[in-house]
Amino acid sequence: MRCPACFKELVAVTVGRLTVDVCQGGCGGIWFDAFELQQADEESEKVGEPLLHIERDEGLVVDPARKRECPRCEGMKLHRHFFSARRQVEVDQCPNCGGYWLDAGELALIRAERSQAAALDQAGHHRLSSADIRYIYRLRAEKRKR
Repeated sequence: MRCPACFKELVAVTVGRLTVDVCQGGCGGIWFDAFELQQADEESEKVGEPLLHIERDEGLVVDPARKRECPRCEGMKLHRHFFSARRQVEVDQCPNCGGYWLDAGELALIRAERSQAAALDQAGHHRLSSADIRYIYRLRAEKRKR
């Protein structure tokens, strides 16, 4: 498989029971097949630790605006979107196979974001559910009608 960011050949790396494809010595990105990212996206998941230190070429410049192709699905473009509602980290995901491409450093940002969210939840700063948001919206809409 070729790296969707810098076109270098990806290398399979196994950490624990998880095998991902990394751009070792290139841009330092990581390809997660469907459902693999959930095994490494939290700081408490030790399997993700080695993936935070992928060797990369610091002189390599990657164009973040260029549309990338899925390394698994021929001719399929990856969709760029925010990883969570907190809108802190953008990732590339294949709409066909569900795999994720993370650029260098994005895994660390995702893990930190998840940690912050968990800490806020434990501190009692709970987020509103979609049902709560709909209820508040309905109340506001009814108030405007009056």
